[in-house]
Amino acid sequence: MDKENTPDKLEGIIVPMVTPLLSNGELDKKGTERLIRHLTHGGVYGIFILGTTGEASSLKTALKKELIEITCKETQGQHLVLVGITHTAIDVSLKIAKIAKDNGAGAVVAAPPYYFYLDQDDLFKYYIKLADLVPLPLFLYNFPIMTKNTIEPETAQKLSRHPNIIGIKDSSGNGVYFQKLLAIKTEKPDFSVMIGPEEMLAQSVLSGGDGGVNGGANIFPSLYVRLFEAAMNRDIDLVNKIQPLILEISKNIYGCSPKTSSYLCGVKESLYYLGICEPHIAPPLQSVDAKAKETIVQNLEKIIFKIKSI
Repeated sequence: MDKENTPDKLEGIIVPMVTPLLSNGELDKKGTERLIRHLTHGGVYGIFILGTTGEASSLKTALKKELIEITCKETQGQHLVLVGITHTAIDVSLKIAKIAKDNGAGAVVAAPPYYFYLDQDDLFKYYIKLADLVPLPLFLYNFPIMTKNTIEPETAQKLSRHPNIIGIKDSSGNGVYFQKLLAIKTEKPDFSVMIGPEEMLAQSVLSGGDGGVNGGANIFPSLYVRLFEAAMNRDIDLVNKIQPLILEISKNIYGCSPKTSSYLCGVKESLYYLGICEPHIAPPLQSVDAKAKETIVQNLEKIIFKIKSI
């Protein structure tokens, strides 16, 4: 374990960064650099690469390595970089973790291995082994719809006692589950409990959560930072002004199409419109149609106008 580049507690807005791609499937390097500058200038606390929003399961290892190198170089140690190492084979996770460590990342993030269903004892032993072996602090990631496995609150609490496990991101969308995770902080206050679904960001912080790992912060980093800070400061008037915009982003940018790629395309098409990076997504997902793309732009322009009035 090496906590040299990792703060004692993770909080605020950590962006699950998209992976900018060219039409040939290679990394959009210039777009990646512009995106990182866009995020850091927006005041985010950290950047999480190679997660769900980063399409990690669809990327080849060489591209992952390249993305880790560019992200760590571009942030220059000024912002926390978290690297996703989720994989079905623990050896592959450890190889990615080593690349992350060698390039100066501050932590790694792992959802449960997908495909096989794992009982809680399996999950506990897996994470303990991973935490023992990774060279960086480990952040847990609960996303049962993607992995078929849930890190139950009792298991998360036991795992929180490991000195190298520093927190958990919950993308289940289950408010009761999230409240149970918050109980871990009674025993271990520095254990970070963060929300994935941005629609729940403000309420989760008001309930004692530590922040959000929210995809919309790719597009509007400062907006999500403002919402987090408003919730932390109990500025309910400002929360009530920003929250409808968060819901509008979810409905009108992510929900632009019935395709399963709708969320990713919504984020990437928005970034393309803003002149930050190319909009391509990695197979097997396919992009939305031209009409949906046009709708994204129209809705994005309306949201940008509304943000200016806050």
